[in-house]
Amino acid sequence: MNTELKMALDLLEKEKDISREVILDAIESSLVAACKAHFGKDSAGHERENFRAEVDRETYDFHVYEELTVVEEVESEETEISLVDAKMIDSGYEVGDVVSREVQSKDFGRITTQNARNVILQKIREEERRVLYDQYYAKEKDIVTGVVQRRMGKNISVNIGRVDAILNENEMVKGENLRPTERIKVYILEVRETTRGPRILVSRTHPELVKRLFEAEVTEVRDGVVEIRSIAREAGSRTKIAVWSNDPNVDAVGACVGLNGSRVNSVVNELRGEKIDIINWNENPALMIENALSPARVVVVLADPEDKTAKVVVPDYQLSLAIGKEGQNARLAARLTGYKIDIKSESQANAIEGFYEGFYDDDDEEEYDEYAEYDENYGEDYGEDYGEDDVAPEMDDIEEQE
Repeated sequence: MNTELKMALDLLEKEKDISREVILDAIESSLVAACKAHFGKDSAGHERENFRAEVDRETYDFHVYEELTVVEEVESEETEISLVDAKMIDSGYEVGDVVSREVQSKDFGRITTQNARNVILQKIREEERRVLYDQYYAKEKDIVTGVVQRRMGKNISVNIGRVDAILNENEMVKGENLRPTERIKVYILEVRETTRGPRILVSRTHPELVKRLFEAEVTEVRDGVVEIRSIAREAGSRTKIAVWSNDPNVDAVGACVGLNGSRVNSVVNELRGEKIDIINWNENPALMIENALSPARVVVVLADPEDKTAKVVVPDYQLSLAIGKEGQNARLAARLTGYKIDIKSESQANAIEGFYEGFYDDDDEEEYDEYAEYDENYGEDYGEDYGEDDVAPEMDDIEEQE
């Protein structure tokens, strides 16, 4: 038994996850290539194609053969053998049969042997790159834990296991200072196959990063009991997510928040203090927009599902809260719902003639009440705003701040 070859194959299979069958095929191919290089072309000037190599899958011993066709009269000694000579090997041979004659590979020259070795090493490198590509391609659109390595210009190299990924400048959170050896979660954007191995692009700003973090922290989300229907994110500042429960006995917002905010705070810590609003998803666009604008109190929502536009009226003292700092709250609510939202205070809305027209019939107050209701008991149908050390804000506290 060729124990050295067996040990080498065991090591490759264990450390690099390379199939031994692939390597054995490469060895056979390299031996055939070595024969062609060593013996040269036939008498007609053609490259010889009558070599065959075999590696025993149990003993790992290898043999190389040249295959000769049995003929009455030999015209090419490189590819043919006479019937007389064939019968000296085995009396059963007839014209047209193929005789396999073993070639002594130990007679190969140094250069031929080196070429065979290079063929095997090249196959090993190709297979290693393929294995790495397949491994990380399966993780595309998922999150992994990485270790910050070094800066490469404006980009950062992040080790995610067996390869280094690239965190581009536009995929970094502004103001986030990543130091070498620091462990971070990254979202795999794309895995490209190249001649030097897989090229992996990762992100810290993608909205799906937040979704994957909740899947890791919240069992109900991971099992599909609670769905994250929509996400709007401004990385490093604030994220809004809309959740829905497929089980009436499970509170979607409560499941994501966790006991004393433990679950959501784990996500916030990973995102370095980024604020997260968790709201209930609603099929009714008016109620959905109302929830999305939390923590602001909404008086009325007039939504047009066809044009994807909505008019929102809030109390005068709630206007700045509804719009948010530099318009962030309104901007995120618009992304979350897919509606273009026009926010007015009560006094502004009343001053605009015809502001309420075209969205509901004044004579059908019951229909309107179902379409856009005002919840006097704020908090029950609204999401909460959580940060690293935040608790759910009470409406009275918000009013005092205003």
